[in-house]
Amino acid sequence: MPEGDTIHRLAAQLRALLAGQPVVRVEVARRQMGGPPPPPPGTLVDGVEAAGKHLLIRFADGTTLRTHLQMNGRWRWYATDEPSRWPRHRMRARVEVPGVEAVCFDAPVAVLERAPAVAHLGPDLCRPDADLDECVARMATMADPATTVGDVLLDQRIACGVGNVFKSEICFACGIDPATPIGTVREPDRRRLVATAAAQLQANLGAGPRTTVAGQPGSLAVYGRARRPCRRCGTTIRVTRTGEHARTTYWCPTCQARPNGLAPSPG
Repeated sequence: MPEGDTIHRLAAQLRALLAGQPVVRVEVARRQMGGPPPPPPGTLVDGVEAAGKHLLIRFADGTTLRTHLQMNGRWRWYATDEPSRWPRHRMRARVEVPGVEAVCFDAPVAVLERAPAVAHLGPDLCRPDADLDECVARMATMADPATTVGDVLLDQRIACGVGNVFKSEICFACGIDPATPIGTVREPDRRRLVATAAAQLQANLGAGPRTTVAGQPGSLAVYGRARRPCRRCGTTIRVTRTGEHARTTYWCPTCQARPNGLAPSPG
């Protein structure tokens, strides 16, 4: 699933193509019951933005196209005289402006809305003005104390933008085992988790492969490095599946300690 940094980069690319342009055509494959009609030809594209893992294309008539790519969705764009390389039956939404069409394929969520359904999201950590104090407060009020740190980082109601890769990388950077119950984590460490998440996401908004540690572009501390030595201490990196959706988690059992009295993570 694309993480917040990927969606922000995608929004910037689509913004450059679409913003300020008059619509030739807007299509969605599945109209929501009671949802607004597509904006008529000539309606200006007001802007394109990311809200966590949601991508929003806003039109001057007050309509918004909201997509969530989850695991399989893709946005592609073409000159209007260039044939699509993807089958039309996989199209979920299309926005055409003079000379260019942007097409969303395979996304499970592609809907037109008057008020985008993103109000439940926590602060977007990809934004430099993200309210980190609000994120820490939401950890205290929204997270069950028994929920693991890794799952709390993935909870988009608390703070949005973190996905599976950053979950593992943030926990390593903070020296916290991702299986630690959030109720055992002190407030300063919760704040450090949020601040680290924001710093890593914002550092990856530009071009190039996702990078979290010094080294070649694309260097990561633990993610994808199962059974390889930890870059810091040489201990073998472990991997397991955690949470309701059995998401893959990587960690170093030496560099990422659990609080006294808690058993070490399995894996």
